[in-house]
Amino acid sequence: MGSVKDYFSSLGSGLASLVKGMQITGKEFITPKITEKYPEDRETVKVPERFRAVLTLKYDEEGRHKCIACGICQRNCPNDTITITSKMVDMPDGKKKRKLDKYVYDLGSCTFCQLCVTTCPQDALEFSNDFEQAVFTREKLVKQLNYLPEKEEPAPSPEELAKAAAEREAKIAAAKAAAEASATDVNTENKEN
Repeated sequence: MGSVKDYFSSLGSGLASLVKGMQITGKEFITPKITEKYPEDRETVKVPERFRAVLTLKYDEEGRHKCIACGICQRNCPNDTITITSKMVDMPDGKKKRKLDKYVYDLGSCTFCQLCVTTCPQDALEFSNDFEQAVFTREKLVKQLNYLPEKEEPAPSPEELAKAAAEREAKIAAAKAAAEASATDVNTENKEN
């Protein structure tokens, strides 16, 4: 007789769970829908400010970016999404400076972790919230971020050039004096021995 009792108790619990499931389904039928009608309401859609869509370089009003091509963002990227190529440029004062040649970003493999933005020492990167990034091929997801033509560095004034030349001559003179002093020290040591 135990098996008949087990049969009817399991039948009762099955019916109870069926009724509970039908109650939830019935509530969902009468609940108002909140589906976005995306293409039609494109102008009124509210994108949160913290939404991360695509990495961009920050440009100032003169069209210059702050990137110094240090490569920290490239090293910190967990997916190798960022590729930086730089070039060495001679400055008017005779010094060499590294300049950004290409900043290539692969949106298709980005995880939007924001490590590149938080570790940038120049605060040159940010994520925009332009969420419409649909393309037909993966190659179109690879973007060059420094798309504006590079601005020329302002030419130094004659005073700055004269100051740089004087500093260079002072360093050369100090190096010669140090070399002569060490040479005389070596000569005096050799004479004493």
